[in-house]
Amino acid sequence: MADPLIATPSGKPRARSLGIPLRGVPGKWNAITDVPGLELGYATRIEGDSIRTGVTIIHPRGRKNLGDPVTAGFHSLNGNGEMTGISWIEESGTFAGPIAITNTHDVGIAHRAIADWAMAQDQELTEWWLLPVAAETWDGYLNDIHGHHVTEDMVLAAIDAAHSGPIDEGSVGGGTGMNCYEFKGGSGTASRLIAYGSGQFTVGAFVQANFGARRELAIAGVPLGQALAEDNPIAEAYAAPPGAGSVIVIVATDAPLLPQQCKALARRVTFGLARTGTTGSHFSGDLFLTFSTANEEAFSTRPVPPAEGRYDTLRFIPWTAIDPFFEAVVQCVEEAVLDAMVANEEMVGRDGHRTPALPREKVAELLARAR
Repeated sequence: MADPLIATPSGKPRARSLGIPLRGVPGKWNAITDVPGLELGYATRIEGDSIRTGVTIIHPRGRKNLGDPVTAGFHSLNGNGEMTGISWIEESGTFAGPIAITNTHDVGIAHRAIADWAMAQDQELTEWWLLPVAAETWDGYLNDIHGHHVTEDMVLAAIDAAHSGPIDEGSVGGGTGMNCYEFKGGSGTASRLIAYGSGQFTVGAFVQANFGARRELAIAGVPLGQALAEDNPIAEAYAAPPGAGSVIVIVATDAPLLPQQCKALARRVTFGLARTGTTGSHFSGDLFLTFSTANEEAFSTRPVPPAEGRYDTLRFIPWTAIDPFFEAVVQCVEEAVLDAMVANEEMVGRDGHRTPALPREKVAELLARAR
């Protein structure tokens, strides 16, 4: 198998293959799946001239740990999007079960499928209630988004396909029909290792990138939008202003964190995106969720009679030691966005709409010249 730092399991190039200078120490797979126990799966549907869509599933603790909530925090940079389950995360600082990411009009299908799957796994647990997390970005430029092309069976297939280890990037899963900086975008991931005491923790990010105007694009601090302005059919055909779209970012870590600390990490996603050039369009739904897989079995998932007198307990990284985790989030998100573009090829979809691929050789040449 090729070096996972420079190529995906299917052989697609990653950002590091272009010699892009990226800071921080990546994990073994340089992916969100470097977080121990986390599993990720895709279901991708590319059919005919107009179906370009899919769904991505993330199991925070793996599919066998449905009833063990994780601590979590949410941040909205811009609210022109949807992520279900957020009211409960804001209230309790926790959620349980898999996360789904798909296209805008199929969030309800993903939500329903997660509930069905969870019920089949643990009927006693889910008879109380379940508030799945399902998020979206808009793939209507390349995909027939009104056509009900994501089905419950697809979502269940992605749930069952989830695994640890290296994962693919680019036009796969929920990212299949997405665009980024008016190049082909989609799914991207990265991770960083953080030394702490005598051990280390992992921070991983996954992005579904569907945002940014071409003129904004910057890589490794070099503004490239103007130099790459040619061949931009989206600018001619897109009804919305340049930069419209959305980006969903999921950040995971095995470091023990309070919900407020998870929320603080989610806010730092903004800086990782900003390093790639975006200023955050009003027409882009930019929603970020961070969770910690530490503190296993720390939360009760069933009603506890007061007579039991039980207490739940959380460990957490001291606030005075949190900065390296902020830095890791920024580095992971920046690289994951670049991976989503670098690992892609041109795609033609609905009504003949075409999205060009990031011109990798030209980007490498421009970066080398800048250095």
